[in-house]
Amino acid sequence: MKRPVLADDAFLQDVKSSAAPGRLNLWWLGQSGFLLQYANAHLLLDPYLSDSLTTKYAGTNKPHERITARVIAPERLDFIDGVTSTHNHTDHLDGETLGPLLAVNPKLAVIVPRANQNFAAERLRVAPARLTPIRVGEEVTVGPFTLSAVPAAHETLETDENGDHRFVGYVVKVGGFTLYHSGDTVLFDGMQDALPPSVDIALLPINGRDPARGVAGNLSAAEAVSLAQSLSASLVIPCHFDLFAFNTVAPDEFIALAQAANLPYTLLGNGERLTYPAK
Repeated sequence: MKRPVLADDAFLQDVKSSAAPGRLNLWWLGQSGFLLQYANAHLLLDPYLSDSLTTKYAGTNKPHERITARVIAPERLDFIDGVTSTHNHTDHLDGETLGPLLAVNPKLAVIVPRANQNFAAERLRVAPARLTPIRVGEEVTVGPFTLSAVPAAHETLETDENGDHRFVGYVVKVGGFTLYHSGDTVLFDGMQDALPPSVDIALLPINGRDPARGVAGNLSAAEAVSLAQSLSASLVIPCHFDLFAFNTVAPDEFIALAQAANLPYTLLGNGERLTYPAK
């Protein structure tokens, strides 16, 4: 099993020592999980910091054995202002991650798609009113972070009886920076119209899809590069790989395609920090 670039005490020390005025810091936590830091405020995007899926799928044809060890136990993150879930799959809505986070952060804003509010509340064993629901086109503010939800298609666009999307991505604006976290998605008609014309950082999956193995749809490396180009992304960070052996890809194809397209990118290891300069 691979060791994260930073983990446990070393990771916490890096987080605590990195805050600076006008600076955006970002750490990859594995899969689609990221920690954002700005002005001593902290936002988690879709963290998965447990082994719940390893336990759930033990002895099945989809074993979720870790390739890379966990960066940090969620109960040690007692300084978090907000956390997101893009959809209900456990690696994006994990009770064993979010439960401990709620316990050590009593004022934590837990942002979920409105269509998933009741499901998420049941999984987290809280009242639905404890969660912060968001619809596509709505905004939620947590400290210096403003989040808006945009559609995502984890194979297809899915909505509930009210027309609310079950799969979303988030556009995060903070300190003059704009980030796009796509969640799990494939390309779909009208996607470009729902997204900003440009972003500073795009956080995009690259593991693709393989229905025969039960791997639901995500961007391939080529699709991630194409989407980033259409967003005029200043920087792309690939994700959703290098965590589970049955559902990963090597980043080599993404790197080759990004270089051929002159697309700026950063390949992070789990627990590794990116510091984005002030504007």
